[in-house]
Formats: sequence, structure tokens, C-alpha cells
Amino acid sequence: MIFDLDGVLIDSESLWDDARRQLVEESGGAWKDEAQQAMMGMSSSEWSDYMREELGVPMSSEAISEAVVERLAGLYRERLPLLPGARASVTALAQRWPLGLASSSNRPLIELVLELAGLADCFEATVSSEEVAHGKPAPDVYLEAARRLSHEPATCVAVEDSTTGLRSAAAAGMGVVAIPNRAFPPEPDALALADIVLESIQALGPERVAGVRS
Repeated sequence: MIFDLDGVLIDSESLWDDARRQLVEESGGAWKDEAQQAMMGMSSSEWSDYMREELGVPMSSEAISEAVVERLAGLYRERLPLLPGARASVTALAQRWPLGLASSSNRPLIELVLELAGLADCFEATVSSEEVAHGKPAPDVYLEAARRLSHEPATCVAVEDSTTGLRSAAAAGMGVVAIPNRAFPPEPDALALADIVLESIQALGPERVAGVRS
């Protein structure tokens, strides 16, 4: 099994939105209403380039990424927005299958979240989209997670919440469990790619996954 992070294990999309928006406004750029939706699923290099080129942040892409990550890390240390049921679900599933994580978050944030949540030992492989050629909706991050788990993608099940994430997992040829993001609901055609749709991660247990892929 391979989990997404933001929107699946932690309720963080609004925090990403706030951190990026604040940096744009403080640096003299111009925020766009569609910016958060546009950046969902992008790798760090992709969204940093977007903020520099489309939102007018007068900084290098590397500096933009570092500034946003620093803001988010501070927020996570103050209060980790772990979704109800996430820890129990991950713990239960880790007892049955090897778990991976395929996230658009930067590597330092992935490690910080899993450490603060007490879940680092549950995951045998974690991949940031900054470590592959293309971010979601390309399948790269899921294919790399499967490779690190030494499993064929077709035998894996992905857990996703967003349009780009659902398309990424489906493009990788995996079974797909959708837990739709309430703040940024996936598009209907992306949601249709899922094998099952759940209301929350609290409903995600071994019995719900077993029928998706063996």
C-alpha cells in the first residue's frame, strides 16, 4: 500500500495555501485565486518555478522552496494537523502489508510529519516528488515508491484525495482508494478512476483494501 501525505494523513492543504500566499504578498508578488489548485500535486521545483514565474515572487526557485518549507515546518511543530483516524489506520495496515508513501511534500517535511506523528517506523519506503522527474499527475512518484518497496505497481493500492493524485496513482496502474479532499474536491473524472471512495481515513482498514488488489 502506498499513501499520499497531504490531505490523506494530515489536513495541510490550507496551511500550504497560507504559507505560499503570505510569501507572495510579503515579497511583492501577486496572488491568483487559482494558484493553490494549480500547484496541488506539483513537485517542489515545479511549484517554486510557478510562484516565481506566475505569481511574481522575486526570489530564486530554491529560495522560494526553502522559505515555504521553513514556514510549514514551524506550523507543524506547533500543532501537527494529523487527521482523525490516520494513526490507527496506518498502524493497522502496516501489520498486514508493507507501506510506502508518495508525496508532493519536500523530503524534510515528510520526515518531520512522520516523526511528529509517531509513524516513521510504519513506512518501509517514502518518496518525495522532488526526487523524481515529474510531479503528480505524472505517475513517477508512485512508480518509484513501488520500486523501493520491491513490488510491481499493479499489485499496489494507492490512497489519494486530490485530482492530480488520483490521476497519478491510476496512471501508475495501481488500485486506487479515494478519500476526497473536502476543501479541494477532486474533479468527477478523476474521482471516477478510484476503485473505492471513502468518506474519511477512519473508514480505511484492511478489510476495505483487501478487495481492491490482492
